[in-house]
Amino acid sequence: MSIATERNPEVEEGVAVKRILHITGAMNRGGTETMLMNLYRKLDKTKWQFDFVSYSKDHAAYDKEIQAMGGRIIHITHPGSLTEHIKAIKHNGPYEAVHAHTLFQCGIALAAAKMAGVKNRIAHAHTTMDHADTFVRKTYMHAMRRTILMLSTERLACSKAAAVYLFGKEASFLFLPNAIQWEGFLKNEAERAELRKELGLEQSFVVGHAGRFIPAKNQQFLIKLFPEIKKRNPNAKLLLVGDGDLRGELENQVLQSDYAKDITFLGLREDMESVFQTFDVFAFPSIYEGLGLVLLEAQAAGKKCIVSEAVQPEADLKLGLISTVSLSDEKRWVEEVLHSEAAQVSKTDIERAFINERYSVQQALDQLLNIYQREETRHEKAVNRYV
Repeated sequence: MSIATERNPEVEEGVAVKRILHITGAMNRGGTETMLMNLYRKLDKTKWQFDFVSYSKDHAAYDKEIQAMGGRIIHITHPGSLTEHIKAIKHNGPYEAVHAHTLFQCGIALAAAKMAGVKNRIAHAHTTMDHADTFVRKTYMHAMRRTILMLSTERLACSKAAAVYLFGKEASFLFLPNAIQWEGFLKNEAERAELRKELGLEQSFVVGHAGRFIPAKNQQFLIKLFPEIKKRNPNAKLLLVGDGDLRGELENQVLQSDYAKDITFLGLREDMESVFQTFDVFAFPSIYEGLGLVLLEAQAAGKKCIVSEAVQPEADLKLGLISTVSLSDEKRWVEEVLHSEAAQVSKTDIERAFINERYSVQQALDQLLNIYQREETRHEKAVNRYV
């Protein structure tokens, strides 16, 4: 058994605070992890602290920032080990709550939290599909769902579909919006001009995408459509932001095509607020999706978004920026991308939408802190907006 904790001793001393343990796998720049960082940055560190369990030996993108703010990165060698989770919780606690984000594996974390004496045990649903194509996997999912329902004191979800997938159709849950610091994404012509010049895109029609390079995000679909987009608009460029297992394969595919100069892989970026300014249209052809945090960022930037039918309705801020197109209709995808007129949405409308839909960081943080302070399960009293 191997458990290691990384912490910053310079911010470790002082008045005791209430600590929350988040089970995420690794704090890289994914949607769930970015949402947690948005909340963590806003957190009053004199009263609360977040720690994070990592199942990776490697340092993740957000690790240094977490440690600088007083959080701990707790490395667990075996994700399926109940014993390792119990030891990590007891050694680094006490914890006000254990908050698990790892789909069906949440059952392991919640069982460990229960055995370690943690009163508040939260399972959080973030996606709508898994690779459940074997009997063994389906059996595991069934067992973990039962464990989650039995041991969680609260169940959260970013969308109704995500809740149904993880918890089942009959289970109660609370809707916790995926919060972003939307103010930084508002339209900024100076940033747009500067970055487009830096990237050589001054006269280009830029089709943008941001997401982890995994099958679910379906970047392959955009690469497949791009020749027709380019044929119809010679100034078209495709900008792909992110990293992941499929990136190398897709880069090699593009390099061997006639469009190597027109399709750019930007990798991971820390200036996503500026990157969104460069796009003329945002394309998001996911095969499955819990919500899609980047869609909130794109709407905050006032960008027209062409999305697949997998995108959940909760992601639409009702600003008239979302167009849903079936992945089976490639011709219509091309048409929608090419004829996406510049959106005319005011900053006031965007601000009102985020507040009305409860996607602001402060609103989500207030809701979450209230949940963390509960002393017992309140499923029977949960306000379920979908009932």
